[in-house]
Amino acid sequence: MQYINLGNTGLKVSRLCLGMMTYGTPEWRDWILTEDQSRPLIQAAVEAGINFFDT
Repeated sequence: MQYINLGNTGLKVSRLCLGMMTYGTPEWRDWILTEDQSRPLIQAAVEAGINFFDT
């Protein structure tokens, strides 16, 4: 995974960002994945080195 500086914060974040809009509770929208459905995708992102999550 490649990392870049996040502005002048001193933080290094992955060049790839995982958007989190589709994870949560299907009661909000029917296309939202449940926690059980989301967990493998988020785990794979973390294992790949992604540390930048758009909430």
